[in-house]
Amino acid sequence: MSYVPTLKKHYKEEVIPQLMEKFQYKSIMEVPKIVKVSLNRGVGGATQDKKLVDHALSELTMITGQKAIPCPARNSISNFKLREGMIIGAKVTLRRNRMYEFLDRFVNVALPRVRDFRGINDKSFDGRGNYSIGIKEQIIFPEINLDKVNAITGLDISIVTTAKTDVEALELLKLMGLPFKNQRN
Repeated sequence: MSYVPTLKKHYKEEVIPQLMEKFQYKSIMEVPKIVKVSLNRGVGGATQDKKLVDHALSELTMITGQKAIPCPARNSISNFKLREGMIIGAKVTLRRNRMYEFLDRFVNVALPRVRDFRGINDKSFDGRGNYSIGIKEQIIFPEINLDKVNAITGLDISIVTTAKTDVEALELLKLMGLPFKNQRN
């Protein structure tokens, strides 16, 4: 039998029945699921120092276990000394087992290492069931060697779901283990 990530197993065995009961879905195909997780990192100083892009690419590759791809600039902006085609960022898109493995490590290992962590914001949904979170320091991931970090930078993580509303997506992500802030309404 092939390997199944623990978070995927948790989703199939526990999350799906709870969501079907709460939202009264008629079919298991209506239940929202996570489609992909995208990690993006802009490198503002890349116009002056090309090595910053290499560091960003290698760090994203270490964090995700999948090769990061460089993102070129779409247009030239003379005030920022930016030319079209210059590499100014890096991104990775995770799907299937790698996505579940990353989310598991992110929730159980990386988020507890955030300084003064009180939970993630539940207002960062886009209206269509997708969630975005900004990380201020890449050093929360244990894959990053602190001795080799030349600058502490952030990255953006987007979780794309098949949920039709933000309420369904919030419930899905809560059941998947994402620690949202407690509401005091």
